[in-house]
Amino acid sequence: MVAPASVGEVREAVRRAAEDGLRVKAVGTGHSFTAAAATDGVLLRPQALTGILGIDRAAGTVTVAAGTALKDLNRALAAEGLSLTNMGDIMEQTVSGAAGTGTHGTGRDSASIAAQIRGLELVTADGRLLTCSEKEHPEVFAAARIGLGALGVVTAITFAVEPLFFLTAREEPMRFDRVTAEFEEHFAENEHFEFYWFPHTGNCNTKRNNRSQGPAAPPGPVSAWIEDELLSNGVFQAVNSLGRAVPAAIPAIARVASRALSARTYTDIPYKVFTSPRRVRFVEMEYALPREHAVAALRELKAVVDRSRLRISFPVEVRTAPADDITLSTASGRDTAYIAVHMYKGTPYQAYFTAAERIFTAYGGRPHWGKVHTRDAAYFAEAYPRFGEFTALRDRLDPDRRFGNDYLRRVLGD
Repeated sequence: MVAPASVGEVREAVRRAAEDGLRVKAVGTGHSFTAAAATDGVLLRPQALTGILGIDRAAGTVTVAAGTALKDLNRALAAEGLSLTNMGDIMEQTVSGAAGTGTHGTGRDSASIAAQIRGLELVTADGRLLTCSEKEHPEVFAAARIGLGALGVVTAITFAVEPLFFLTAREEPMRFDRVTAEFEEHFAENEHFEFYWFPHTGNCNTKRNNRSQGPAAPPGPVSAWIEDELLSNGVFQAVNSLGRAVPAAIPAIARVASRALSARTYTDIPYKVFTSPRRVRFVEMEYALPREHAVAALRELKAVVDRSRLRISFPVEVRTAPADDITLSTASGRDTAYIAVHMYKGTPYQAYFTAAERIFTAYGGRPHWGKVHTRDAAYFAEAYPRFGEFTALRDRLDPDRRFGNDYLRRVLGD
């Protein structure tokens, strides 16, 4: 295990590993459910490579060291009067880990963390440092924004940013039949729309985030604590523990839990609206589907759960993203909807995930690179029209598979 404190030390670690015949992987905060960063060789921990390296206000970009946590980046940007355009709902990851696995939020027009990248630095298998952008090594830039750690070690990322703005969030319970019937309408009318369906019920909770003039009007401290801590973490933890101990009680618990959250509206700066504290542990599978198939797939999933003996205590999350041009992005070349299924830690998840994956793959789904799935290189060669571009680039940049591991062998081939 090595914790390099400079780009030079990263390059030296890679060169030394090559001399010793060892493989190399960089790891972020361990947020992924897959073994994407596992290695039997040298594990690089980038936590000493942190902080903003430069701000170009004229270009609307900020360059940040790869080991910087998203939460630290967001706070630093806010202090500078700047913001990312979109975010996922968790910000514990490093910027390189989040980008490299395709972390995303929800958006009609704005896409994943990686789609906001305008340049990056990459240490390749021979110890070289490549600076990549649309103009410099564009073929590497097209792939390395979501590189799975297969092309090299990312040491710095340049993001597009914009002046700090306000988002107004409207959270509202809604029936499953209504939200699915009106899905395209909600998508079209809101900059950021997502919803959660509670299995064993016909209930959903929706969230619509749209830009506003402000001023900030965050939830009051008491109501925020009740919604975000007591209900979403404390009570949710307790009911999941009860469900794990007494699975037969889960449908009744779900009916109560799905009615516990009430409608609310608040306004704040982006990262405080996009992200939420998530302390209840779970296992997750998420698939990206062509957006036009999302409702049909979700209805099939509901039908499977309703007629089965499965007991699901976690809600199903539905989000969207516009098409992008990143080689192995789950939204590459197509407008996308994401359906994520979860199970509470310590509960058997295989039967549920297998049933869900069967539905998602029937619609040409692409699994999130950092979440549970069973797909392999043969499947991805069909699911991604530009898959061959990525593997050919990998052959050129890392012919000896210095950055390989068992997970990459499965999803990318030998």
